[in-house]
Amino acid sequence: MRLLRLTAVAGAMACGITAVHAQEVARALADLSLEQLSSIQVTSVGKRLQRLSDVPGSVYVLRGEDIRRSGATTLPEALRLAPNLHVARADATQYAITARTGADLLANKMLVLIDGRTIYSPLFSGVFWEAQDVLLEDVDRIEILSGSGGTLYGSNAFHGVINVITKSAGETQGTLLTATAGNQQRILAGRQGGTLDSGAAWRAYAKRVLTDDTRLPGGASAQDSAHRSMAGFRVDQSGERHQATVQGDIFQQTTSEPAPRSRQYSGANLLGRYTFDTGAGNRWQLQAYIDRFDRDRVGAVQSKLDTFDIEVQQQSQPREGHEFIWGAGWRTQHDRSRGYVPGALTLVPGDKRLRLANIFAQDEIDLGARVKLTLGLKAEHNTYTGLEFLPNVRLAWEPAADHLIWAGASRVVRTPARVDRDVIAPPLTLSPGFDSEVARIFEAGWRSQLGTNANVSATFFHHDFSSLRSFDISRTGMGTFNNNYEGRLTGVEAWANWQPMTMWRMQASMILQRPRYSAQPGTSPLPAATTVGNDARQRFTLSSTWNVASNLEFDLFLRHIGRRPSPAVEAYTALNARLGWRPRPDLELSLLVTNLTDKRHMEWMSTSTRSEIDRGLFLKAVWRH
Repeated sequence: MRLLRLTAVAGAMACGITAVHAQEVARALADLSLEQLSSIQVTSVGKRLQRLSDVPGSVYVLRGEDIRRSGATTLPEALRLAPNLHVARADATQYAITARTGADLLANKMLVLIDGRTIYSPLFSGVFWEAQDVLLEDVDRIEILSGSGGTLYGSNAFHGVINVITKSAGETQGTLLTATAGNQQRILAGRQGGTLDSGAAWRAYAKRVLTDDTRLPGGASAQDSAHRSMAGFRVDQSGERHQATVQGDIFQQTTSEPAPRSRQYSGANLLGRYTFDTGAGNRWQLQAYIDRFDRDRVGAVQSKLDTFDIEVQQQSQPREGHEFIWGAGWRTQHDRSRGYVPGALTLVPGDKRLRLANIFAQDEIDLGARVKLTLGLKAEHNTYTGLEFLPNVRLAWEPAADHLIWAGASRVVRTPARVDRDVIAPPLTLSPGFDSEVARIFEAGWRSQLGTNANVSATFFHHDFSSLRSFDISRTGMGTFNNNYEGRLTGVEAWANWQPMTMWRMQASMILQRPRYSAQPGTSPLPAATTVGNDARQRFTLSSTWNVASNLEFDLFLRHIGRRPSPAVEAYTALNARLGWRPRPDLELSLLVTNLTDKRHMEWMSTSTRSEIDRGLFLKAVWRH
């Protein structure tokens, strides 16, 4: 009956289209051609503004408009749109997200930034995705860099960078109210923006999310529902040569588990950033933030983390043909973690301070004949392994306008986290000898604008891994984390856009890769899947975005994910469809149906205790004034 009611609503939306002036309701799809999209400026590859078409790296830009047209309700669901990311949903709120390889709920080799604030946990060097959210209507773009970003971002950018960038306060003036209701989730959010007497722009928002239980393969409830509340603000002051930003967020979330356990998250952050342009291509930026993050898995482990981070960077043109950037940063983190049952899980010491200091420099040199060479190096000092060096070299050639051929080589490390060294959880005992994981990454790519209505990007990559994390059992039955795995990863990632007409755009992507891991001679760790991840060897996507009329949209997103080998998760294909209608300029209504191709499927961990993902039905209303 629910499906019939929603179908009826969709029919009414389609039949009730009103004539609204095209200029008042024109969407970004019609406003930006593929040529213009190739000229979007990004910052993640060079830590400075560059045209996407000039970037010598595998980077995909997910625009706020793309997120809106997808109907995504959460940040992880929005990241499914990026063809160079693996995204697998494990239950109501947990996701395995990474680039290229290392897919796991505790994936530990991606650096994730939200408006310049690093959000990975030093407990395991990864991200608790269920605790991360933003007001999606405020997102300007998400830049996803696959491949090493270590020279500019540090040791955790092992497989890449996810950089979430929200709009300035000046771009979010007025009132926004949004409500989503469906068979899996309900969301209510609001935002208000204005200006101060000083001319500074401001916004404030609040959001409430209720997520229902998923189901186990036998049909029983997985008891994994969640409720989340969050709020935040941003203030931007701009002058002729300077810009200042202050922003902050606060949140609280509770996620259910089979009784008597639950997972409780709470936190707050405050960030300030000041940029100053002294002219002649010389630009300074100073940024600092504080972050409090509490996680309490009742009955298992409780942790409190306080972070202070400060960094400075300068961009300049010291001589003709050089784009030089350097920077330095310092971070201190105070982690206080304890196990509820010390005999089952203990961190030694429970109270620990972690410090990270770094300095980097990178120079892009114009060699002439449309050839540019980029040389970079980062020196980073961490609490566990001391000084690490992260070099990078890239060569780019533009044989013709809007055509780029590039190649790169880099070295990156993943430094130890607390779980690698400081945890006792029998049979796991302390692992004081665990060292940094190392990758040497070689890439070659091609990016091209094919006329006015098509573009393509392809990257071939090869990773050589050494000292990867292993779990070894001794003759006494106790286990430790060591660095006894090595491996190689070879593959290609490619995507293309085609716009056959102004109001219709299509995109296709393909990821093919082959990971191979082996134990170092003389060692016999547990199988690699227990520590290095469970990756699908192929992924394909196909999407269509169509403006049926000036106020009616119809969007499709199809994805095919190959089989995951260990533990085995069968391949699946999922189709999402969205119908959007604007009955008037300030109101948008949409219907989203997810997983049209099957009633339910499993995306992660093929066991009797892991959730199946049901077909979803969502109605959404957005009002702007």
